[in-house]
Amino acid sequence: MFRGIVWIPPDTRLPFIRLRLIFFAVSGFLIAASVLLIAARGLNYGIDFTGGIMIEARFPGPVDMASTRAKVDSLNLGGTEIQGFGGPNEVLIRLPLQAGDEKAQGRAVEKVKSALGASVEYRRVESVGPKVGAELLRESILAVIVSLGGIMVYLWFRFEWKWGAAGIAALFHDVISTVGVFSLSGLEFNLSTVAALLTIAGYSINDTVVIFDRVRENLRKFKTMPLPELFDRSINETLSRTINTSGTVFLTVVALYAFGGSVIRDFSFALLWGVVVGSYSTICVALPMLLYMNIDRGAHDRPAPEAAPGAP
Repeated sequence: MFRGIVWIPPDTRLPFIRLRLIFFAVSGFLIAASVLLIAARGLNYGIDFTGGIMIEARFPGPVDMASTRAKVDSLNLGGTEIQGFGGPNEVLIRLPLQAGDEKAQGRAVEKVKSALGASVEYRRVESVGPKVGAELLRESILAVIVSLGGIMVYLWFRFEWKWGAAGIAALFHDVISTVGVFSLSGLEFNLSTVAALLTIAGYSINDTVVIFDRVRENLRKFKTMPLPELFDRSINETLSRTINTSGTVFLTVVALYAFGGSVIRDFSFALLWGVVVGSYSTICVALPMLLYMNIDRGAHDRPAPEAAPGAP
């Protein structure tokens, strides 16, 4: 058995499958709550999707938010938003798109810079048109759908379609719950978040394939063992690998979240949630669902190919 930072004794037999109804209830609550939150509160879309102007500014000292907001509002540029970003001396200023072409957007940015003074450092200025934002949103949704479809096809060919359906159910659980967390927290949902969703899907399915492989091996070795017992055995046999892999990835992302800067903080937060929920869904959603898929045990009775004579 895999030995690493955490070692699980070979005779460990935690009853994961026996608790499947509890896991299903928890997952059902997560999915339902996420859907309701998205429908009721929506998402805090970044300018990648909505269009507008975003200015990231760093002041020489702590920001007086009331004074800064008054200066920007006096410019009459529309519904502006100002929020703390990163350290106490950093703010994020959002402006609606101004009437006119790119020059009009540039003039709005210059007005803001003039109002705030020359001592302010402008770390980032972005402008996205509404048509581009809507197109990016459509393409992002399509990217997630295509990736999930591709993963299902991969699982279908590697195992069979029932295994693919169970794996996709777990991935849907991961993706929708991550979007729900963003809706609940009000964190900005932008292209970086979409990249995080795709990363979560890839990470989660890697975990799922590892355990599915062990299940397939055990189906060949224990032809008469009841499926619940066989699934529990497979999960416990790969538990050290799951904990060590998830733990090291989690610690890496924690460091990224803490020291990577404000630009990638939302991305890192999504990954933190994704590592946890992805490991949970593999063990507590994908495999228990497979129990109800009436899988064909005979399809896995074929012995593994023997090594050629003289091979090591």
